[in-house]
Amino acid sequence: MKLKNILIVVKDIEKSRKFYHDLFGLEMILDNDGNMILTEGLVLQEEKYWKEFLGKEIIPKNNSFELYFEETDIEGFIEKLERYFPEVQYVNRLMTHSWGQKVTRFYDPDGNLIEVGTPM
Repeated sequence: MKLKNILIVVKDIEKSRKFYHDLFGLEMILDNDGNMILTEGLVLQEEKYWKEFLGKEIIPKNNSFELYFEETDIEGFIEKLERYFPEVQYVNRLMTHSWGQKVTRFYDPDGNLIEVGTPM
């Protein structure tokens, strides 16, 4: 068995596609009308369809998972993040863990938690 994708729920699929493209360089592979597959295995699912599938409400900023990315030039990434998305909501700004890794955590436009850290 092989893990193929990670799916996140978004309100506006085009806004989210742009966010993940502009910040992380993810490209669209397939657009299935409300379900979009991006490079690196990330899938965007429009909230209205996900609610129909589950029959339950979506809880943004539930902090039950995070998407983790690595970046060697993390200071440059922070500048890019703040230039393109000045309204970003941080969980923690750039910090250094006791083991030396620099990381930042923030929410995407739909409240999905993202961590960007320097390689270990």
